[in-house]
Amino acid sequence: MKKTISFILILACLVTSLAVVANASGTGVGVYINNTQFTGNVRIKDSTTFVGIRRFATSMYSDAKVTYNYSTRTLTVQTSKLYLTAKDGQSYIVANGRYLYTPSPVFMQNGVMYAPITLMARAFGATAAWNNSNSSFYITRGSGGIVSGDKFYRDDEVLWLSRIINAESGGEKFIGKIAVGNVILNRVRSNQFPNTIYSVIFDKKYGVQFSPTINGAIYKAPNSDSVIAAKICLEGYSIDTGLLYFVNPKVAPNSWVAKNRPYYGMIGNHAFFY
Repeated sequence: MKKTISFILILACLVTSLAVVANASGTGVGVYINNTQFTGNVRIKDSTTFVGIRRFATSMYSDAKVTYNYSTRTLTVQTSKLYLTAKDGQSYIVANGRYLYTPSPVFMQNGVMYAPITLMARAFGATAAWNNSNSSFYITRGSGGIVSGDKFYRDDEVLWLSRIINAESGGEKFIGKIAVGNVILNRVRSNQFPNTIYSVIFDKKYGVQFSPTINGAIYKAPNSDSVIAAKICLEGYSIDTGLLYFVNPKVAPNSWVAKNRPYYGMIGNHAFFY
């Protein structure tokens, strides 16, 4: 009887150990690449699943070259189809010149750099599917690398979107820049406004929409963060796809927008509305 109980206890411990491995080292989330279990580091932060970049890259592409620059705290991944950089504390990774945003920034922990699994899969031209039944991500390899920024971004769209972002929110935090860019692109998609970035910015159907088109600020060269924010918006990241207006309440405390449009909230120096 004692031998039977001991055997059952040993078996239970073995099953538990296997379950921990299958669930990403105790995080409760498993990761599989083409149905092969990923044995690298997995962490959950801000309800986002992160993977160790180095091990994920070499699991996706065995010949991937991964280097780390201690002075800039930047990790670089190079393959024949992908050039990726990720910086500790930064809210995006750069893959083949594409800016992929993460509300939960890249971070370093115990010598391992982490990035969201969905962004890493996208960077490698792969797909990430969530299986709720076993709390696991299934990564399916694809092209090996995301389409380059040179092919994806249109120069005129980046130019004018980054200019209006810079003119309206050049000195604000990054999320404020993204919010301004979101409003412009939401208007482009709305049948209430013109259908190009340039025409939305210079729209005068109901009066001047954006003061920088009058005071000349729209023509100033945008700072680098404004350009990056524009590219992130063009990648499809959106705080809210319904935002159509913003106003600085200190500059225009009695604006028509504030009196007539549903309020979303403050982001940076601006109040945003639907």
